[in-house]
Amino acid sequence: MAEERRSQRPASRGGSKPPARGGSSTGRGGKPEGRGGKPEGRGGKPESRSGRPEARGGKAGSRDARGAGSRGGSSRAPREGDWKRPREEQRPRTVDQAEYDGPPLPEEITGQELDRAVSNQLKGLPEKLAARVARHLAAAGMFLDDDPETAYKHTLAARARASRIAIVREAVGEAAYAAGHYSVALAELRAAKRMNGATAYLPMMADCHRALGHPEQSLKLAKSPSVANFAPEAKAEMTLVEAGARRDMGQLDAALRTLELAPLNSKTRAPWVVRLRYAYADTLEVAGREADALAWFHRTNAIDSEQLTDASDRADLLEKKMG
Repeated sequence: MAEERRSQRPASRGGSKPPARGGSSTGRGGKPEGRGGKPEGRGGKPESRSGRPEARGGKAGSRDARGAGSRGGSSRAPREGDWKRPREEQRPRTVDQAEYDGPPLPEEITGQELDRAVSNQLKGLPEKLAARVARHLAAAGMFLDDDPETAYKHTLAARARASRIAIVREAVGEAAYAAGHYSVALAELRAAKRMNGATAYLPMMADCHRALGHPEQSLKLAKSPSVANFAPEAKAEMTLVEAGARRDMGQLDAALRTLELAPLNSKTRAPWVVRLRYAYADTLEVAGREADALAWFHRTNAIDSEQLTDASDRADLLEKKMG
């Protein structure tokens, strides 16, 4: 069931990713600055001007923190050992600290990789903080396809610094979706939608409901009035989720009717048409209509020049099965 659901799940906002590589709006989203416009550090404590959380037990750079004033009050340059606790007193990082730090940032990632529209949304942050958030978002985009879990952790680090920015919350939602954290993805995409009013997240939100075992909630989102104004690709994504939800509920006839109302015969060879045809062929086979399914697997393969599906293999298997 999970494998079948993944084969039909929608592409991230029409194929976008967390903003990187010349980015989209995060295609595969942001946490607010702290109260009063200052960024929050770990545990909600304000960050210092350097963008780093204040040192425990006092302000970074204080005489106590440096150990200055020893040797009869004389000052000296801080040494490496002055900044470390004895090993037996060192504590492991908390979950919040690890999330704030995020994975190591590749040196080649500068944040300049982001689309200008994404970068513009970070301009309200202090310069150093904006640069760090931008680097985490760009890194998320870089890792999204091959290592979605690492991409997700980069977006969490961005959210820890800028959770009131919609594009950051969007990036978290889409990376969480790619990594299979569907409850987190749903919550983050809802937050982004509250912030910017965007409806482009609806197909992904509907698919999250489906993944969490609530297909009836998927159907509610599929009937949202805004869907009627979607571009063809976005409509196709919602159709795929709606048909999948019907299948989850055992309503094969309703799933077929949903797909039959979509532009299956469109002359374009766009990926969304390929995926619609494949879903229709697959549902026909599940419904026991093998001859029809074979025909639609062939029709899918005919326009699948990028081999997005295994329609050719499915057709071969059906032909052998049918003798």
